[in-house]
Amino acid sequence: MSVNSWVVYLFEVESSQLVEAELRDAILEDQLEDWENHWQPELWSAMLRLKAQGVWPVKQESAHWNWQDKIQSIRSLLAYRTFCITCGGMTQGMMQVDLTKSARIESQKGKPIVYIDYLENAPWNRPTLNNPARYRNVGTLLIRAAIELSRAEGFKGRIGLHSLPQSNNFYASKCGMTDLGPDSDCQNLRYFEMTIDQARSFLEVPKE
Repeated sequence: MSVNSWVVYLFEVESSQLVEAELRDAILEDQLEDWENHWQPELWSAMLRLKAQGVWPVKQESAHWNWQDKIQSIRSLLAYRTFCITCGGMTQGMMQVDLTKSARIESQKGKPIVYIDYLENAPWNRPTLNNPARYRNVGTLLIRAAIELSRAEGFKGRIGLHSLPQSNNFYASKCGMTDLGPDSDCQNLRYFEMTIDQARSFLEVPKE
């Protein structure tokens, strides 16, 4: 399997500096091992630690996601693509996208989009679990990767997704996507979509 990779930069909170990371257009066995052996133990450890400190931990709405099952279910399916970001010898974020969906915003309705099925940050990068978080920019870099894939596929930057409630503000404010409201066909999760102009603006704005 041929894997492309690009140098990207994450903001390391402790040092207040940008550090070199790697964006790959694949989720490989190394990432699944990191998820199982590091992400999962850290997630539950952080929640127990917060509870012991008398701080009721914010519910982690992606806690039930099983990346092993997700990747296994799409192996050899050309309509799906995966991405990851690694830094410091560890997977920092993962994303799975679907190329078969169509846009819903009236101005681009019916046109193809890159639909983000799943996007997740490593537990130590989540301020709700670790304050301060270890790295920032993971989510924005993965959104950027989805936009660039959309452009490469001829979709001109159009992307869409259903957001977990904890991430609504990120997609609306940080990413500048259009909120089309709760979708009764998808557990009432809010559906967000990015237009060509919004994608262009996102790529032009410097990210922290």
